[in-house]
Amino acid sequence: MSNRRKIFKIVLLGDGAVGKTALRTRYLGEGFKKSYSMTIGADFAVKRVNLDGHEIVAQIWDLAGQIRFQSVREVYYQGATGALLVFDITRGDTFENIPNWITELLENNNNRVVPMVLIGNKSDLRDENSITTEAGIEYAKNLSQWSNFEIPYVETSAKEGSNVEEAFQILLRNIESYLASEKAG
Repeated sequence: MSNRRKIFKIVLLGDGAVGKTALRTRYLGEGFKKSYSMTIGADFAVKRVNLDGHEIVAQIWDLAGQIRFQSVREVYYQGATGALLVFDITRGDTFENIPNWITELLENNNNRVVPMVLIGNKSDLRDENSITTEAGIEYAKNLSQWSNFEIPYVETSAKEGSNVEEAFQILLRNIESYLASEKAG
């Protein structure tokens, strides 16, 4: 039974144009596209990952960030086992909207708290007006206390590829640990 393939449903959450699709395509090895294409509703991808000798199938649901797609997004949350909460470090409003995304996840996933990673994307564009690393770390600590999960903060650049693989790996490991502890207890 331990050789059985595990399927993890991951949702990418965050406002429009924070780089969710760019993170997903970078993680899938498809590179970076400079042009912006709005996700309509949701986009779906699968990646098979070897995690500590186990095959994991990561179902990655990239949910549209625009408010007008809220009712369409609802169905895609069901059964989520993990989430990447993405904001653009150069746009403070996207950071401030993270609680709304968490609320939407909970409301549409049977009020189930799941492992999450907070991602400050577009680190390659950092300037003096950007959300600081310290603010991201502090918010992740607060989320960790609230959720009873260790919610790490990772700064990424989908354009440069920095920390993209790591963010997904951290989430997959946290999901695996969570599901193992849920099964044991």
